[in-house]
Amino acid sequence: MCLGIPAKVLELYEARGMKMAKVDFGGVTKEACMAYLPDVKVGDYTIIHVGFGLSILDEKEALETMDLLKQIEAMGEEG
Repeated sequence: MCLGIPAKVLELYEARGMKMAKVDFGGVTKEACMAYLPDVKVGDYTIIHVGFGLSILDEKEALETMDLLKQIEAMGEEG
């Protein structure tokens, strides 16, 4: 099973000839490749899978998904 996680684009830059971004996964900041998303802008939400941005989400959808993931995490901590 594969899992893509929503993240907010904080910064865009080029590294080693690739379009890259600093992204925020609800408090955890990582680097991700944006080569597949030429139209991505700072402030957009994207689905990230294994370090690559795969699609752009609207903010409402991204925040709902992030909330569901937090609920799943909380259920795991209760057990």
